[in-house]
Amino acid sequence: MLSSLYFLFMNNIMRIEDLKKNYGNVQAVDGISFSIEEGICFGLLGPNGAGKTTTIEMMEGILPPSSGQVYFKEKKIDHHFKQKVGIQFQNTALPEFITVKETLELFRALYPDPRSLDEVIEICSLSDIIDRDNRKLSGGQKQRMLLGLAIIPHPEIIFLDEPTTGLDPQARRNFWELIKRIKAEKTTVLLTTHYMEEAEILCDQIAIIDHGKLLEIDTPEKLLENHFDGALVKIPHADRDDLKLEGGIIKGDYIEISTRNLDRTMKELLQTQLNLEGLSIKKPNLEDLFLKLTGTTLRA
Repeated sequence: MLSSLYFLFMNNIMRIEDLKKNYGNVQAVDGISFSIEEGICFGLLGPNGAGKTTTIEMMEGILPPSSGQVYFKEKKIDHHFKQKVGIQFQNTALPEFITVKETLELFRALYPDPRSLDEVIEICSLSDIIDRDNRKLSGGQKQRMLLGLAIIPHPEIIFLDEPTTGLDPQARRNFWELIKRIKAEKTTVLLTTHYMEEAEILCDQIAIIDHGKLLEIDTPEKLLENHFDGALVKIPHADRDDLKLEGGIIKGDYIEISTRNLDRTMKELLQTQLNLEGLSIKKPNLEDLFLKLTGTTLRA
């Protein structure tokens, strides 16, 4: 695990220091410290109840910490900070009986120097729904509009708390493209998600928390490299007493081979003259890492 102190020497936009939050005898967040480099997509991941949303709400200035500090550009956050961030909550109730355009105009009036309406519509691909009543938006359309609201104040950092939960695969991928466009503007993104593929595609750095504690923090590639070696090869079980494969373990109807040298393993398999129909090769991913670190899935 890389020490969070490592990130203090980078060009950081936000930093939390020994952040704690108690609810009576329940320790929701227990001394978390990390920094977020400017201009990246930072993923905060963990099972339900791990303390993700509580941590984010303290970083947003919505929830006061029991102890610890939140810094924005090395200054403690204050009321001015709220003019520099965009937030997309897990659940947001929209004004009813007005259109998407009217909603955007309403929120633009809340800021001294808002992004132009045309720019918001273009970035978040809202032209097809701009005159639609909020009540008639699909899940993906609503998330696009909420992202539009979040970018209105020209935020330096955007908080996205599980923004694609419940979306169909196509709507989710469309939303990923919007996030990439916002990140291309050098806007920092803090993302929580329940989708490992989403985290691997979007996030430059990932922090994994569980039971209110920080378990790991690094790039997705480094996290996998630090915890796994090579690949996992699975072949249907062959009933041969003389079969000896390095690293091979019989599991049910399959033999699993954990290998650091995939090329050598495949050559050995070919030499056995086994029927390799049904062979599969799997590289460990973030979901495998989650199971290893937390013993549960993100949805548990």
